[in-house]
Amino acid sequence: MPDLSPEVIILVLVVIMALSFDFINGFHDTANAIATSVSTRALSPRTAIIIASIFNLVGALTYTGVAKTIGGKITDPFKLENGLVVVLAALTAAILWNLITWWFGIPSSSSHAIIGGVAGAAVGAAGFGSINMEGFLDIVKALIISPIVAFVIGFIVIKIVSRLVANTAYHKTNRSFRFLQVLSASWQSFSHGANDAQKTMGVITLALLSGGFLHQAPGEFIIPLWVKLSAALAMALGTSVGGWRIIKTMGGKIMKIKPISGFSADLSSALIITIFTMLKLPVSTTHVITSSILGVGASQKLNAVKWGLAGRILVTWVITLPVTALLAAACYVVFDVFL
Repeated sequence: MPDLSPEVIILVLVVIMALSFDFINGFHDTANAIATSVSTRALSPRTAIIIASIFNLVGALTYTGVAKTIGGKITDPFKLENGLVVVLAALTAAILWNLITWWFGIPSSSSHAIIGGVAGAAVGAAGFGSINMEGFLDIVKALIISPIVAFVIGFIVIKIVSRLVANTAYHKTNRSFRFLQVLSASWQSFSHGANDAQKTMGVITLALLSGGFLHQAPGEFIIPLWVKLSAALAMALGTSVGGWRIIKTMGGKIMKIKPISGFSADLSSALIITIFTMLKLPVSTTHVITSSILGVGASQKLNAVKWGLAGRILVTWVITLPVTALLAAACYVVFDVFL
């Protein structure tokens, strides 16, 4: 008979919850990668989701640097007591927040949710001393800086692209950029998988190490192959489900998107996400993509952007990390009593 100790049962729950988070992340963030290409009719919704699913899967299997950052830099898995319950509480908080914001069609950040969840649960378990402040602040800085850079790059890219095609007939420009959007949406989906799926891989590996189910030397953080494959597949399956509520917000409610502006926004955000992934830093793909769209819109006309909705999205960005941290700390207290 297999060992069905409490630790094994909690580990199974953690893996199920982590893959559920990745699945929800897939359909929650699908809109980020394909909304502009769907809204400009460069791709049909079905084709866009197929492309996004494939490239999310490939991207998720390509890198592990972000996973090591998430799993090893917020808190030390080798020193974390009751680490399995910590991870379970973090995932519960992140999933609840993702579902709430998805239901209301608000493109919040899965990255903020899981990072806030891990930090809050660790604090709930062992106080603020359990947080690696240097590593945690590096992550927070990347989360803050990346949308600002994306806004600026989006603003610049649309200016350059518009100047390059200034003397081209409007209908030819639309046709060309609809084709280019297929390429930019593919790259954006790849970069999304390369950054976002890593967060689940890092959380599962954190649980394995802190629970004593994976033995590595202190300072090492190697992602097992089965963790890579399961996280990548979960995100790809979630992506295939789609997130139509958020597609409506990202694809038209922020600003009216044309093929040239959609391509510029996609190109800008894919570039920023890829750069931060290479630097092994987690970013919010939601924040980066939305900021790129806002930058593109602001470069054309300030009133082209519906700033009221943008402000509501910004509020969600700001509160996600502290809300999920508090929610995860509360979940840890409850789980610690019953598990």
